[in-house]
Amino acid sequence: MTGGASGLGAATARRLAQGGAEVTILDKNAETGEALAKELGGGAKFVETDVTDADQVTQAVALAGETAPLRIAVNCAGLGAAMRTINRDGSPHDFDVFKFVVNVNLVGTFNVIRLAASAMSKTDALENGERGAIVNTASVAAFDGQIGQIAYSASKGGIVGLTLPAARDLAPVGIRVCTIAPGLMDTPLLGLLPEDQRQALGAGVLFPKRLGNPEEYAALVASIVENPYLNGETIRLDGGLRMPPK
Repeated sequence: MTGGASGLGAATARRLAQGGAEVTILDKNAETGEALAKELGGGAKFVETDVTDADQVTQAVALAGETAPLRIAVNCAGLGAAMRTINRDGSPHDFDVFKFVVNVNLVGTFNVIRLAASAMSKTDALENGERGAIVNTASVAAFDGQIGQIAYSASKGGIVGLTLPAARDLAPVGIRVCTIAPGLMDTPLLGLLPEDQRQALGAGVLFPKRLGNPEEYAALVASIVENPYLNGETIRLDGGLRMPPK
């Protein structure tokens, strides 16, 4: 469970643990990650991990599979940056910022997919031939990117784009791949906004007119894991929201 120490990741870790999974939390925030692992109990573990670091993810995947076969990998680690292709003064988008966002969100997701899938492929197949499921996190910004979201939208669009090829690559070993594209979710990032701004954002959602709950994201992850016929698909979780240009 990457990005598992807070927000969507923490809600998903709780949901999977409630369902009987032995959860391994990967995050860069050791304090909150360790606290969540302690809260969950039941063999839950925390590993301080940078998803772009091959060695760190390799070690985390190995730890996750030490006491139970690795069957589920959920990618929630990610970040954003607000910057236009050119600024109002005509100066260009910071190239390093663009590369950083894409590296964490897209390259980091792929790094986890490849290493988790490799470990899953070595497990015993279940009765239906399935060995595991991988769930990635994109965003409605992959489809409705707003002004200033070019780096974020590109990274999330890349996650949508790799979903079907990954599912096709991994079908022979019985591993499914799906992606969730959340809309406006009530995460710690939006929690920093004043309440009137939060309500205004929620009012723009088609129905229900509110921000999404992390628990609703976690419920969809659980559904994907439990439903063996969901594969190669990106699912919008946004209350019918279509983002305006700004």
